[in-house]
Amino acid sequence: MRMGQELEDRDYVDEREFLKRLRAETRLVSDCFRDERFETFDPPMIGAEVEAWLLDDNWLPAPENEAFLETLHDPLATHELARFNFELNLDPHALPGGLPKLKDQIGKLWADCTQAASRHALKPLMIGIPPTLIQDMLSEDTMTPSNRYKALNERVMAVRGKPTQVGIARREQLALAQNHLMIEAACTSLQTHLTVNPGEEARLYNAAQIAAGPVTAISANSPFLYGRRLWEETRIPAFEQAIGIPSFRARDGAKVGRVTFGAGWLRKGFMELFLENLDGHEALLPIIEAAAPEKLRHFKLQNGTLWRWNRPIIGGDCEGTPHLRIENRVTPAGPTAIDMVANAAFFIGLTRFIAALETPPETRMEFAAARANFYACARRGLGASVQWLDGDLHDVQRLIYDQLVGAAQDGLTAAGVPEHEAKAVLSPIRERAKSGQNGAAWQRSWVNCHGRDFQGLVEAYYGNQQGGRPVHTWRI
Repeated sequence: MRMGQELEDRDYVDEREFLKRLRAETRLVSDCFRDERFETFDPPMIGAEVEAWLLDDNWLPAPENEAFLETLHDPLATHELARFNFELNLDPHALPGGLPKLKDQIGKLWADCTQAASRHALKPLMIGIPPTLIQDMLSEDTMTPSNRYKALNERVMAVRGKPTQVGIARREQLALAQNHLMIEAACTSLQTHLTVNPGEEARLYNAAQIAAGPVTAISANSPFLYGRRLWEETRIPAFEQAIGIPSFRARDGAKVGRVTFGAGWLRKGFMELFLENLDGHEALLPIIEAAAPEKLRHFKLQNGTLWRWNRPIIGGDCEGTPHLRIENRVTPAGPTAIDMVANAAFFIGLTRFIAALETPPETRMEFAAARANFYACARRGLGASVQWLDGDLHDVQRLIYDQLVGAAQDGLTAAGVPEHEAKAVLSPIRERAKSGQNGAAWQRSWVNCHGRDFQGLVEAYYGNQQGGRPVHTWRI
């Protein structure tokens, strides 16, 4: 979770004034759509953010991100909500050739992170949720010192009016109540960005929603939280319940939370979602900033406190030439740079393939089916069954291996990615689908073999991660 600029002493909170400015800036965005002012990209551009953990010598999360970041001293690295976490913001690239560049950049940054962490007797880790995380670790005391984080926490709890209730069950159960939102910090992710050309928004966004289920299944890497074996991608329910503020004013009267898969297919474009942000959700951080309306500061702050699993983004502002992109948030961090770039490639390629189908896929699938697929894949990973575009029920692992890897490769090559590059970058996806071993499956198998020694599990995971080999090759 990135919250943007820090809250300065000169900033102030005024809900009525914030709403006034938010409406004015939303009208400016609407004008940009009307006047066709958004940038067009050919080929598409991609980017990514990677969230990660710091561990101590006992393989436990270590609340030392400030000292670590000071030593690392890299403008691409920043703090996160909890003092255990940090984030790497990767450079944007044109899609052809861009995926290998992302892999190389993650590798270089990760080597720098490992070296900087070692100077504090720490180790960095890319994983959805570290199995050694203990419930008492996530509290207001371990929140990164930040006026904005503090304000967000206070506002979430004030709007909720009651403690955060978390209940997640599958093989085991987790039930707890907390007076803070810090369980959100348990969930670290890879966020993939894909530019969207004007007029393509509905097709690409709906396609991203359809792709979300299989992408979640193949990338799952978060089977444990607070010592319980829960969903294969436990980040999904944990993050949704951490915020847990429903809205009753979404499209079609649907009840949609601030962390959501959504309420229905897009009909025309992103403006539908931005109006939903305006009318369906109150401001969590109604902070007044001294900036021209064209800078869209209040618009972006509102959009940044709504965490759709596929989030619409406006890059730039209305003073220049803004652009549109989708931020995909379903994939966890890890297990390796190769795996994460493969996950990004699978999302991008499959989304573009689905969007390019002659018959709009949203006319062949009910939105409820896409949503059900997403949660089934988060719960069961590669063991899930999904309803696909042919209307039939498929084993998602077999569907990915038989059809969707090839579809993603076609989607990439149609966007200008050389065939050999597309095939190579997607190879870990095909091999995971063949073997059934993604990060979550490897973690479960390790525990089945060695017992619930979570420190031993994280030590083995870290050794494999530092080795750099993709997760489908890891041994138990």
